[in-house]
Amino acid sequence: MPEQRARTYHRNRVANTFSEEIGAMLEGELSDPRIAPSYVTEVVLAPGGKSARIFVAVHGNEEEEASTLEGLTTARAYIRSQLRDRMGVRHVPELTFAIDRSEKMTGRMEELLARTRKREQKRAASEPPATTLASGVPAKS
Repeated sequence: MPEQRARTYHRNRVANTFSEEIGAMLEGELSDPRIAPSYVTEVVLAPGGKSARIFVAVHGNEEEEASTLEGLTTARAYIRSQLRDRMGVRHVPELTFAIDRSEKMTGRMEELLARTRKREQKRAASEPPATTLASGVPAKS
């Protein structure tokens, strides 16, 4: 049975609110030195609303990503209590943090595709053009 539109809409609104509020906390409210400059890229709420996975992109290297993830995991209870107070709800889902590397992977894929295109252009430029007859059929050598 498909889920009702109202539930999906509500879940999306809650996920957007979590994203905004946690993003605001990442900008300056969390004073843990392990947390590097970062931002929330996506919040995935479980269908029952009992848990949420927050994807965070970190500006920095893998070491900073690991320390940020550790700091956020440590601050999870504080973040939940702040969300409860700000949103005025009784239940805040269990939060799980994950590092979002999709932007770095996209950049790497773009770089590889650009290299491939450049190689293909060089290969096409170095090949002698095939002579064709007026009918559009390649000439036999």
